[in-house]
Amino acid sequence: MLDRQHLSILREVDRLGSLTAAAERLNVTQSALSHTIRKLEERYGVAMWEKDGRNLRLTEAGRYIVTLAHRILPQLERAEDVLSDYRYGQRGSLKIGMECHPCHQWLMGVTKPYLMDWPDVDLELTTSFVSGGVAALTGYEIDILITPDPIEAPGIHYLPVFDYELVLAVPADHPLSLQHHVEPADLLEETLFTYAVPPQRLDVFTQFLAPANCHPRHHRNVETTEMMLQLVAAGRGVSAIPNWLVRQEAAKLGVRPVRIGKTGIQKSIHLGLRSGDEAVDFIAGFLETSRRTSA
Repeated sequence: MLDRQHLSILREVDRLGSLTAAAERLNVTQSALSHTIRKLEERYGVAMWEKDGRNLRLTEAGRYIVTLAHRILPQLERAEDVLSDYRYGQRGSLKIGMECHPCHQWLMGVTKPYLMDWPDVDLELTTSFVSGGVAALTGYEIDILITPDPIEAPGIHYLPVFDYELVLAVPADHPLSLQHHVEPADLLEETLFTYAVPPQRLDVFTQFLAPANCHPRHHRNVETTEMMLQLVAAGRGVSAIPNWLVRQEAAKLGVRPVRIGKTGIQKSIHLGLRSGDEAVDFIAGFLETSRRTSA
């Protein structure tokens, strides 16, 4: 019979590429691990992996089981966390996933009152997903996904929290700061700073530059909002950034927001959750606190 141990072994072999590393991760002997999978292979008459030099390569059957493991194991691990919470008097654990780099400051404004209102609920935050935020949500790795770009999926729905505009942050003495808005050609000689996200997922490219077949002179990824705005203030380039972040730092750093295109790029932050989860009291509490918290 296929059980959790089989799923865990194949997932770790896939992750680590060797029996030795997988055995160490699972705290079992290599011989015990091999024996467990050999019995599974004998039962169903298929091989789970094959030798590839010093490494192992999963067969088609093995890859199928690994896909199953990535879907089922997070749900089992989540259930164990919840049961453990109940055992120790906790109401539950709320896992938040974030696909919005600049939302961190807004989220901090949400978590403080939420933690005060729900002292018996653990709160976890992650920005790292195996296969994307929606997959993490449907796979029960997280309970709520914070995203500016909702992707429709069965059993998932989104609640808009607040609207904002993506603007171009420029130095206060930059010629572009005198314009009502910028056109794509205005960025041809500029260095554009963005968060570390592929261009195909950045609105300044997909909605503004790419349709006009324009590209900035240089494109640089920057990990944090603070560093990005410091670079802009120092005259090293310009940045596409939410208007609320520029408002917070404009006077202190000497940067100004300029509209991107005549009508601007309008965005909304959404909270994605599994259908029915809004009935869970501490999840409903987070949604309500989020609605009350402006950027």
